[in-house]
Amino acid sequence: MAIRVEIHPTHPQPRLIAEIVAEIRRGGLIAYPTDSSYAFGCHIGDRRAIDRIRNIRKTDKKHNFTLVCSDLSEISTYAKVDNWAYRLLKSLTPGPYTFILEATREVPKRLQNPKRRTIGIRVPDNAVVHAMLEALGEPIMSSTLSLPGADMPLNDAFEIEEKLGDRIEMIVDAGPASIEPTSVIDLSGGSVEILRVGLGDVSSLR
Repeated sequence: MAIRVEIHPTHPQPRLIAEIVAEIRRGGLIAYPTDSSYAFGCHIGDRRAIDRIRNIRKTDKKHNFTLVCSDLSEISTYAKVDNWAYRLLKSLTPGPYTFILEATREVPKRLQNPKRRTIGIRVPDNAVVHAMLEALGEPIMSSTLSLPGADMPLNDAFEIEEKLGDRIEMIVDAGPASIEPTSVIDLSGGSVEILRVGLGDVSSLR
């Protein structure tokens, strides 16, 4: 069964953050809260964990995985960002948005959309996530914690434990999260295309 780590949502305990990061580094698949819903998380280079997420969510290889980054300075390593796109990202981050961008060579091909060579990029506004990223020193490979057939992502640690406790290694419990996923904005084609309207306000982008 998954270990459930109860952590303070705004002042996460360093000892617990160290435990979470150690689990990611040794190949564990975790569930963790963001500024939208809960998400799956694993090490960026872990093929087995990525396959496990695909198996749980029943997604195909066209599914865009997301790299959760600490700030915009990290994004240019993993995605190609034009000046206009950077200005948009700067105005909307940190926040509950996922941006689809053209991936750089630093991104493993198995994480990219196989046809478009794109990757999701995210900078959440969440104290627990920021502490995790600072301790890890690199992005977290992530995917919304949605189960097949469900209308909304899971947002409660106890429900996650009940439904997925035997399929993941750790649940980071910082209390209930939003039931809405991020808004998804595709910038890879040279313009703004809204793929999903979620928690992030996109009214100014229409």
